[in-house]
Amino acid sequence: MTEYAQLLLQNLALSGGLFILLWLVNLRTRDPSFIDSWWALGMVVIAWATYLFVGHTGAHATLITVLCTIWGLRLGLYLLWRWRKHGPDKRYVTLMAAARKERGWGYAKASLLMVFALQWPLQFIVSLPVQLGQMGGAKPLSPVAWLGAGLALVGIAFESLGDLQLVAFKANPANVGNVLQSGLWRYTRHPNYFGDACVWWGLWVIAVDAGVGLWSMPGPILITVLLTRWSGVPTVEGNMRRKRPDYEAYVRRTSSFVPMPPRKI
Repeated sequence: MTEYAQLLLQNLALSGGLFILLWLVNLRTRDPSFIDSWWALGMVVIAWATYLFVGHTGAHATLITVLCTIWGLRLGLYLLWRWRKHGPDKRYVTLMAAARKERGWGYAKASLLMVFALQWPLQFIVSLPVQLGQMGGAKPLSPVAWLGAGLALVGIAFESLGDLQLVAFKANPANVGNVLQSGLWRYTRHPNYFGDACVWWGLWVIAVDAGVGLWSMPGPILITVLLTRWSGVPTVEGNMRRKRPDYEAYVRRTSSFVPMPPRKI
């Protein structure tokens, strides 16, 4: 148990230090939007920090680290590209303006307390399967672990394809003001979020097979709640309902999260 506590405290301190460093960078950019990319890239850092701390090449540790790296690099670099291409995220612009107007906070305090200090513990908790799943020793992978790996790979492919379809849709000027309703978006209104959840539940299954993964269950539960109840679906759909007149019909036809055949209206 002491070894587990040491690992978690080490990763918590490492993650916190990096968030503070990024907050200082943000004071120069005056735009915290890039933190979304760090949500994924920071998970990769935590995975490799754990792998080095554990100090062995057990199959579970290697599998978890590789899958987390594939997921995190793909998503993190995509979000970084999106930020550089499209500029500040309107969610953060609104958040900073509200903090200044309603609370009287300056930019430094608002960005620290409402963005960086908030995402630090959330990232740490979500990444629990990547941390604790590497502590199970050098036991062989069972079919359960391969099931988890398959689920994670499906999730990576699902959200990658969903993001690719959305980028292609937005790149076509004829689609301005319209709602993407084809491809994966025909079966779920949020294929990227669904894929994300699959990745973390898959990593948790691998952690369970390693022997200590049950303690990391708060991770996949938290990411599912964040995606479906807080910063994911509610935020996107609130904006879409205000800006896209045909979005309500799309909502009535299409599953919110888990892919399902479209409903007939």
